Amino acid sequence: MTEQVTIRNAMPTDFDAVIKLDLVGDPQEKPTYWRGIFDRYVTSGRAGSIFLVAETNGEVIGFIVGEVRAWEFGSPPCGWVFALSVSPKTREMGVGQLMLEEMCKRLKKAGVTTVRTMVDRENKLTLSFFRSQGMRTGRYIELEKLIDDI
Repeated sequence: MTEQVTIRNAMPTDFDAVIKLDLVGDPQEKPTYWRGIFDRYVTSGRAGSIFLVAETNGEVIGFIVGEVRAWEFGSPPCGWVFALSVSPKTREMGVGQLMLEEMCKRLKKAGVTTVRTMVDRENKLTLSFFRSQGMRTGRYIELEKLIDDI
């Protein structure tokens, strides 16, 4: 990447940029969803919560959100990444990798040795990215059931 990319903690002023970068889901529901995430991860400063943005030339070009989770279904404390997005115009320039590396450094400082995420198997772009970063199928298996018929 030719331009300098800075990875920093998200600030309340990054709200609109994050919504624009979030290309998944219903656009109508995004402001409410992200307001809750910003309240929990940015303004409250809750321990174990990490919300980072990547910026270049004062423009937010990516974000990653994660946290330390402990003892879910017997799993020892580990890091979870549950949101990641990079501007389409800066993809394949190492921005996602820089953000994931910084997330892992911070999770390691928080005392965990494993990071997990969950990816829709149809989302080839995101799946390919995480695999390229050395992430593989873990020891826990996600199970789901449609509950429309109940």
